[in-house]
Amino acid sequence: MMTIITVALAPAIALLIFIYQKDRYDREPPQLLFKNFYLGVFSTVPVYFVEKFLMSREHSSNPLYQAFVVAGFTEELFKYIIVRNVSYKSSYYDEKLDGIVYSVFVSLGFASAENLLYVLSSSSNFLYTGIARAISAVPAHMLFAISMGYYLSLAKFSRNRISSMFYSIESLFVPIILHGIYDYILISKIYGYMPLFIIFVIALWKINLKKLNKYADDSKRNHL
Repeated sequence: MMTIITVALAPAIALLIFIYQKDRYDREPPQLLFKNFYLGVFSTVPVYFVEKFLMSREHSSNPLYQAFVVAGFTEELFKYIIVRNVSYKSSYYDEKLDGIVYSVFVSLGFASAENLLYVLSSSSNFLYTGIARAISAVPAHMLFAISMGYYLSLAKFSRNRISSMFYSIESLFVPIILHGIYDYILISKIYGYMPLFIIFVIALWKINLKKLNKYADDSKRNHL
């Protein structure tokens, strides 16, 4: 059992350490990070029931509906609600990098619980499932969260109310769209899409690491 749990949780823990190390100049309090993480874990409960309800509706077999509404919208909405209500107004949220850090901790909390459920349900194939998700689904959740945190920080630190409103909208809907595209290509099982999927994943990494590094560099300049 410990092997299964390790396989399920190790990818998220490794990515959490990676993000935490990026925030080296003004680190967030561990208790707040842990709160974001465990709320991300427990968000899988309401997400499960909402997704179950949505899958009972008409057109639930449509890959676009499953990818963008059932998975993308539902999962990113609950992550967004947690970040907005737990961290957004915190006095510790005092630089743009913090938005990414908080968003990633929530998202990887969710991904950890989701991954554990997938690995436990795969029984004898748990190692294959764990490795496959370690290089795909778990990092994807982190990348969606980087986009969420990036735009959330633009909203928080914008001096223009209208701009702040638009950035807030982007902080929710950009991750939803990215998540939807990612899931749609996989759910549709159209093998001709695989080259596009590879290009999309590479672009997802490149663009979001650029966003992360931009805020990390800003943090460095502010504290040196």
